[in-house]
Amino acid sequence: MRRHLPLNALRAFEASARLLSFTRAGMELRVTQTAISHQVKQLEELLGASLFRRLPRGLVLTDEGLALLPVLSDALDRIGAAIDRIEAKGTREVVTVGCVTTFATGWLLQRVDRFKRAHPYIDLRLLTNNNRVDIAGDGLDLALRFGDGSWHGTEAIHLLSAPLSPVCCPDAASRLRKPSDLAQEFLLRSYRAEEWPLWFAVAGAPCPKIQGPIFDSSVAMAEAAARGVGVGLVPIAMFGNELASGRLLRPFAAEVPAGSYWLTWLKSREVTPGMRAFRDWLLDTLRADASAAEEGTDASASRPKAKTKAKPKAKPKAKTNAAKKRRR
Repeated sequence: MRRHLPLNALRAFEASARLLSFTRAGMELRVTQTAISHQVKQLEELLGASLFRRLPRGLVLTDEGLALLPVLSDALDRIGAAIDRIEAKGTREVVTVGCVTTFATGWLLQRVDRFKRAHPYIDLRLLTNNNRVDIAGDGLDLALRFGDGSWHGTEAIHLLSAPLSPVCCPDAASRLRKPSDLAQEFLLRSYRAEEWPLWFAVAGAPCPKIQGPIFDSSVAMAEAAARGVGVGLVPIAMFGNELASGRLLRPFAAEVPAGSYWLTWLKSREVTPGMRAFRDWLLDTLRADASAAEEGTDASASRPKAKTKAKPKAKPKAKTNAAKKRRR
């Protein structure tokens, strides 16, 4: 039966049923109204059923037409999509990127639309994780992760340093005057147990016994801190929006350099054009952001003061007759 499918007639019916007009269907398919009507009539004869009721003011689908239309529309859409994929072969590529959630929400998602506009033929698949990732096992092309850059069997490019600093809700911040005051608070911690001791060493205060909840995500830790659960220690550069809004505050300025964000991939993995495009875009965007921040700081520091316009000299008042007499 497939070899004898009346494809032209089926296309004519689908367009006519969708538009409820032979005339508009003919305009869409670039044939005459008469040709469309003839093709639909042939299809009805082949099926032995009427697909339309012809009315003076247009067309109405019969039960048979209503049953055929969604199946046919779906089939034509799928055929069109398959043809598009074949035509785009060699230019479209899927790149699967694993990303630690904190970097995804704090940096990447705010800029990923720029990548799509610059590379419309690369389909980016973003899979978030808690920084525990198996590149091969998870089927990743690239992985954005936090650490020291030393992962066995991988290439790693340094992206961004991410020092840690305490954050808390405004109510907790009002109780904190010096680092030792943190001993009275719940200290939220990650699975990296050394982070709080390192921070207290930098802050010059003894590290108290830490008994707060353990989180596998800085995003969840920061949200808990914002809700007043305790004080979190997070990569501060990833929470600019929360700090700007006032949901989170930094009670102390001390930071500890506990790690950085890296772009990694397997050494055994051949770098594809799509992977290279994402890597280059990522590095270029980070450089542009850094330059913009630096220029903004420099510009505000070195901007000359605006010159004020000199006030026009007041016109001398007209001399009165009495003044003229005194001068005489």
